[in-house]
Amino acid sequence: PRRPRKKKKLPQLKMFARAALRSATQYGGLAAAATVVGFAGVAAAEETKCAGSVLGTLNEIAAKVSSIEKAIGVSEPEAESFLFTSESVNEGHPDKLADQVSDTIVDACFEQDNESHVACETSTGTGFVMIFGEITTNAVFDYEAKVRACVKEIGFDHPDKGLDYKTFKFINYVHAQSVEINAAVSGRKQTPEEVGAGDQGHMFGYATNETPELMPLTHSLATGLGYQLTVVRKNGVCSKLRPDGKTQVTIEYEKKGGFLKPKRIHTIVISTQHDPDYTQEQIKEDLMREVIMKVVPHDLIDDKTIFHINPSGLFTIGGPEGDGGLTGRKIIIDTYGGWGAHGGGAFSGKDPTKVDRSAAYYCRWVAKSLVAAGLCERALVQVSYAIGVAAPLSVFVDTYGTGTKSDPEILEIVKANFDMRAGMLVRELDMLKPKYKKTACYGHFGNAARSADPDFTWEIPKKLKY
Repeated sequence: PRRPRKKKKLPQLKMFARAALRSATQYGGLAAAATVVGFAGVAAAEETKCAGSVLGTLNEIAAKVSSIEKAIGVSEPEAESFLFTSESVNEGHPDKLADQVSDTIVDACFEQDNESHVACETSTGTGFVMIFGEITTNAVFDYEAKVRACVKEIGFDHPDKGLDYKTFKFINYVHAQSVEINAAVSGRKQTPEEVGAGDQGHMFGYATNETPELMPLTHSLATGLGYQLTVVRKNGVCSKLRPDGKTQVTIEYEKKGGFLKPKRIHTIVISTQHDPDYTQEQIKEDLMREVIMKVVPHDLIDDKTIFHINPSGLFTIGGPEGDGGLTGRKIIIDTYGGWGAHGGGAFSGKDPTKVDRSAAYYCRWVAKSLVAAGLCERALVQVSYAIGVAAPLSVFVDTYGTGTKSDPEILEIVKANFDMRAGMLVRELDMLKPKYKKTACYGHFGNAARSADPDFTWEIPKKLKY
């Protein structure tokens, strides 16, 4: 005689599935937990349903497992494409002229007094350059001579170009730093550990493995194109170019979760100042050969790539004659081309007690060190300060889900390897030197446009201990 069928054990199976899910979730086996739930459901269904019903149940369970995986973040993300754009400007752009003049003054102070406190702004327009702000220094130099030499080096040597270094009106409205601020942040009678931040604020650093310099490719290419425009102008290859100019690069990316991959160049835009007798046809031919094809990876250009070279036509009037210029108006160009984040503070014209500058450099160093160490493929680092207080108020790390460790674990690695006190980070990155004018154009970070420079200490990744 046939043995009587055993009673169904659905309640026990359900209890087993719930316990497995709780256990696996607690100890990290999230995907395994989803699979166990599915297995338990199949077992239950097998005891009670026919083969056709089992197939339907399997489909239901597969959908539920997929939902669980998405909810707990273990499913394979779907690839999506998007366009992203970064721009840059040449050293003859009026805002960049202002940045370079301001940093020329910073360097002049630090050449003689490395405890100078400088907050030098520059404004420029048709026929004039004005510096203003607060400076406390023991350095003695000819401000006007320094500024005229800077403008000459950029290439503004005739009124037709937008400014003439020999004849422009120079205005100096610089005065001493506030005694109240100086008392709070002066390092002259303090140890490096005691020096307070020069102001409140929050600063960011970013790094990505898209390029060898660990910078966003859109930004590196826009910056590189602008630098190459200056190279061919100054070396005589394209001698009819003038100092002012802008570049822009749009790239199509593939994104999976937080992971990025550049796929192709979508659009390149170059607008460059030029002599009146330099035809648009010749400009396009020369820039394609001597600028674009010398900088942009050929494998990223295809038959759909769009090129706009001087799309507005004539561009003979430029520099401060074409548009007014101010220090600190190109902060996105100075950093990551729109990637990552920005705390809002400009860099140029400021000595390193201003954490707007020094801490932003330090955050770049931290982010680049994390990516270079293989701890993540992308990293965003934020730090914040209060004026006169040495230690940061907060430190934040986001690896966009690309980390080999969790973000809290990586944050502990950061805290163990980096001293973010305002006075200490300045010394660790050797910032008390006259090395700032060369940062004022073609990017403070990455140095994609130029050969490696040991003065860019924040671009040399730190070997991390963890």
